[in-house]
Amino acid sequence: MQAYRKVEISVGLFVFLGLLSIGWLALKIGQVGGVGSSGYTLNADFDDVGGVRKGSDIMMAGVIIGRVDTVSLTNSDHASVVLRIHNDVKIADDSFVSVRTKGIIGDRYIRITQGSDDTFLKAGDEIEETESAINIEDLISKYIFSGKE
Repeated sequence: MQAYRKVEISVGLFVFLGLLSIGWLALKIGQVGGVGSSGYTLNADFDDVGGVRKGSDIMMAGVIIGRVDTVSLTNSDHASVVLRIHNDVKIADDSFVSVRTKGIIGDRYIRITQGSDDTFLKAGDEIEETESAINIEDLISKYIFSGKE
């Protein structure tokens, strides 16, 4: 009976450690490519972010350089996006930010096109040049209804 009890305790401990490991992996995978709470923030306003949400990737030259911190609606019916960028990445003052799609029907992400200016944005600065998401439904409806008059 004593040996049976030791087996139960060791199996229980093994299961507990397995669940603990799965929880730790879930937390780590949730932050893959992101910067967590480190990094610096930049702001950008868009007419339409078309599905960009908290945690969406921020990419430059195809490399993930951060994550979207928050997306909110401003008083002027624009979307305000707070971008959290890795500390080692410097964004030029004249950089361009756009909303893109991964593949044909993939997730939305923010793409930063680096400018050529020698001055760089600091934490809390706003990126002025933005391009909103392209809405496929609007393009299709314009094409369908443009021939009927």
